[in-house]
Amino acid sequence: MPESPLAVAMSGGVDSSVVAGMLRARGENVIGLTMQLWNQRRLPEIQSDKASGRCCSLDDVYDARAVAQHLGIPYYVVNFERDFEDQVVKPFIDEYLAGRTPIPCTLCNNFIKFDRFLEMARGVGADRIATGHYAQIRWNADNGRWEMLRSVDRARDQTYFLFGLKQDQLARSMFPLGGMEKSAVRELARQLGLPTAAKPDSQEICFVPNGDYAAFIDAYSREQGMSREEAAGELVTADGRVVGEHEGVHHFTVGQRRGLRVAAGEPLYVIATDPASRRVVVGRDRELLSDRARAGGVNWVSIAAPAEPVRAEVKIRNKHVAAPATICPTADPERVEIRFEEAQRAVTPGQAAVFYAQDLVLGGGWIE
Repeated sequence: MPESPLAVAMSGGVDSSVVAGMLRARGENVIGLTMQLWNQRRLPEIQSDKASGRCCSLDDVYDARAVAQHLGIPYYVVNFERDFEDQVVKPFIDEYLAGRTPIPCTLCNNFIKFDRFLEMARGVGADRIATGHYAQIRWNADNGRWEMLRSVDRARDQTYFLFGLKQDQLARSMFPLGGMEKSAVRELARQLGLPTAAKPDSQEICFVPNGDYAAFIDAYSREQGMSREEAAGELVTADGRVVGEHEGVHHFTVGQRRGLRVAAGEPLYVIATDPASRRVVVGRDRELLSDRARAGGVNWVSIAAPAEPVRAEVKIRNKHVAAPATICPTADPERVEIRFEEAQRAVTPGQAAVFYAQDLVLGGGWIE
């Protein structure tokens, strides 16, 4: 007899399709669930014909249903649009308007995929969920904790976006692709005859067409009838010299070079944003370097919260090469100070700092 149902989060892409297929092939009692997160017809003024790189579209629901039919498993679409808007979209906008650079995929993992989705899975009798994330989970009997490790396929590793998962969530989650290379996943999809075997990977954030965050924020604000204060302001150097103007701090993020429209003898970059004064500080590349950072909302994933400083490698954005650092606890258990061995470029408020010990994910927090 098969075990109790196992819910697979089916996005309509090849990765989650393979997860459903491989678990079905080994005799698991699989149920396919697709999360409807965002109405792609909203905000038509910013829509684009180039929607193929976005996830969670109507086409993705169609593809997920086709895979479920091919595998002969029960399939349901669950509507989380309201939760997604409240827990992901609105905080995303608030963070940008506050001068920070948010990570909506992490918010979605924390509050939707491994929170509301787990609840929904229980509603259909499933005690466990499986997703197509490239990460690994294991039980460590020595310290009595579930641990998260990087994916075997380092180019696809998604642990940076999963640092917020708690022990009870890890205990009920499976990442079957964590020990596979992407090429092997594609080959397995072909062997299983999945309709999504040749489908391209999604790239863009599901609710932001073509990555134009500022256009999305403006359009959403208009739709909601949100009255916004005058957004235009000045581009200034660190010593306060005005060198240009801008249309709103939400158009900028630390480290940005393009779109400044400032004539200078050398390239200028965004060093900081100040929504209160509506000023964007620009400067030379070397002014982006910092050997310290503070992180709040810290979650220790694979180890208990340390009482003493911990040596680790720290990633300050998804494509960043993890840099050696010391993580120092503070009086606030949810805050740490990060001291890098070498200064790092563009430590950006709102992004995550994720701590590693080789492949092991120690924890992470939000850069302040």
